[in-house]
Amino acid sequence: MKYTIIQFQKDYPTDDACLERLFRQKFPNTEGYYRIKNRMCYSHKTTRHQIHPLAGTIFEKTSTPLTLWFHAIYLFSTSKNGVSAKELQRQLGVTYKTAWRMAHQIRKLMEQGSDPLSGVVEVDETYFGKRGDNERKFKNKAALIGAVERKGRVRAVKAPNRRAEIVLPFVKENVERGAHVMTDEYSAYGRLTGSAYGYAHTSVKHGKKHYTWGESHTNTIEGFWGQFKRSVRGTYSFVSSQHLQAYVNEFAFRYNYRSSSVFDQLLARI
Repeated sequence: MKYTIIQFQKDYPTDDACLERLFRQKFPNTEGYYRIKNRMCYSHKTTRHQIHPLAGTIFEKTSTPLTLWFHAIYLFSTSKNGVSAKELQRQLGVTYKTAWRMAHQIRKLMEQGSDPLSGVVEVDETYFGKRGDNERKFKNKAALIGAVERKGRVRAVKAPNRRAEIVLPFVKENVERGAHVMTDEYSAYGRLTGSAYGYAHTSVKHGKKHYTWGESHTNTIEGFWGQFKRSVRGTYSFVSSQHLQAYVNEFAFRYNYRSSSVFDQLLARI
């Protein structure tokens, strides 16, 4: 069931409610602790040992109310196309500098895992940069490489380029040996069936307008890239190369948890 804004406001109306969620989440088996009035910490009623739930989290030393942080996380969890710092500024009533920092702190919760993909895995590269007359040229554009399981997870990274010495190690690191890898006709992928890699491999020839060959296609990963590009250009207009990986992580995280509560997944990572 979708987690609505009404439910969110009911669950987290105050900073105390937000802090209690973090405390119970980080220390689920603690008993005998009580909240110290006017402080963001808990103390044991007999030992006087203190616990600070915000320590080591994105909220540590923050002067921004937890209710605003939770609201920002909720917005990230429900948006398909991302949330700009300007939008956070408007909705939360904070300065642009504060909104920008909050957004990037939340994206830190969305870093991708390292468990290898398995089964049928589509792999594809693309370029991302400013639109213009050189839309189909690669100068001043960043290379991206991605892999996605059919009906499963995606893994995507910013790369120096799309040469074989970059693409093939990406596949080896992120796709389980023995998986069935599907790609376009880029010649570097032909090496995947060798003993150094050990994959089953099929390809489709986009240059000849072949987009499916039986069960072979790269439509899933191309769909992910398409959604990513449309969303970033529509929401953020432009993303610098310096921060591009953080935005790729954000959209990969949202894709990977599309069938569960993104809000709860983000809070769990805090």
